[in-house]
Amino acid sequence: MTKALAMVSGGLDSILAAKLIKDQGIEVIGICFKSYFFSEESAKRMTKQIDIPLEVIDFSKEHMKMVRDPKHGWGKNMNPCIDCHAMMMKYSGELLEKFNADFIITGEVLNQRPMSQNRQALNTVKKASGFANKILRPLCAKNLDETEMETNGLVDREKLLDIMGRSRKPQMALAEEWGITEYPSPAGGCRLTEPNYAIRLKEMLSFKENSEENLDENEIELLRFGRHFRLDGKVKVIAARTGDEGIKIKEYINNKYIAFYASNFTGALVVLTGEGTDKDIEIAARITARYSKGRNEEMVEVKYGQYGKKFTSEVTVKPINDEELQTFIIGAK
Repeated sequence: MTKALAMVSGGLDSILAAKLIKDQGIEVIGICFKSYFFSEESAKRMTKQIDIPLEVIDFSKEHMKMVRDPKHGWGKNMNPCIDCHAMMMKYSGELLEKFNADFIITGEVLNQRPMSQNRQALNTVKKASGFANKILRPLCAKNLDETEMETNGLVDREKLLDIMGRSRKPQMALAEEWGITEYPSPAGGCRLTEPNYAIRLKEMLSFKENSEENLDENEIELLRFGRHFRLDGKVKVIAARTGDEGIKIKEYINNKYIAFYASNFTGALVVLTGEGTDKDIEIAARITARYSKGRNEEMVEVKYGQYGKKFTSEVTVKPINDEELQTFIIGAK
C-alpha cells in the first residue's frame, strides 16, 4: 500500500493536503515539528479530525541554531521560513525509510505568502531539503510541474488541486465540505512571526554565547509575557501587565529570580533575572513602584527577595518616570 508522510503544522492547509491524499486510498502519517517557537498541540487536534496518526519531532536545539543565522535570511520579523521549511522537509525525508513511506506531503500553496511561497522559494526549499523528488504539494500541484509520484501513478494528478494566491475561500470551502470545523487562524502558530516577540528574542540572543547548550527554555518562554527591560549586561526586569500574566510568569521562574512588590500598594508582579547589583535592585524597585497603585507618590517602599522565599529586604524609592523607563525597555511598552 502506498504510504505518505504529511508535514502537519497544525494549520488548515496542511491538514487539507493530508486529507486530500488520504482520500485517494493512500495511508497517511502526520509528522509535526516541535521547537521553542511552536508546539504540537494544534497538530494533535487537527489530525484527530481526519483520523490519521501523528509523530512529534522535537528539533528545538537544531532549529534555534538555524534561527540565529539562517542561510536564506529572516522574513519580516525573525522568521526564517525558507530554511525552516527546508529543515522540516529534510527531517521528514530521513523518516521515509523508518516508516516505509513513499513520499512527503506539505500544505504549501503557491503565492499564498509572497516571500516564502512564491515559485522560486518553493523550488529553493525543495532543493535545500535534499529530497526534492519526494515532495508533493497537493493543494497547488496543478500549478506546479508534475512530480515523480504523479508520473509513476502513486498519486492521481487529476484529483489534486490548483489553489493559488492569498485568498482562504477555497480552503474554507473544503473544510466545510469535509467536516473540519476547528482550525486556527492562518496568522497564528509561530512566535517568530510576532514583531514584539522577535525583537525580544533577537535582543536576548545578543547576550548569549553562540551555544544552544547555554539557552534556558524557561527564559525563552518568558519572552511571551509582560514588559521587558534590559538594565545592564545580562540583567533584565520583567513586569507583568495583568494578574493573569503574572500567574503565567510564575510558571517559568524559580528562586534564581528576585521578586519585588510595593509594600503598601497593589501592583504588578516584577522579577529581576540574573544576579543584580545594588544599582540594578534600585532600578527594579523603581519599576515596581511605577507599575503599582503608588506610581504618583513621591516615594514608595518596595520589598524584595528570592522568589518563593520570605522577603527579607526592602528599599524606599522614587517611582521611575516614563522618560527614564524608555531607556531600558525592550520592544513594545
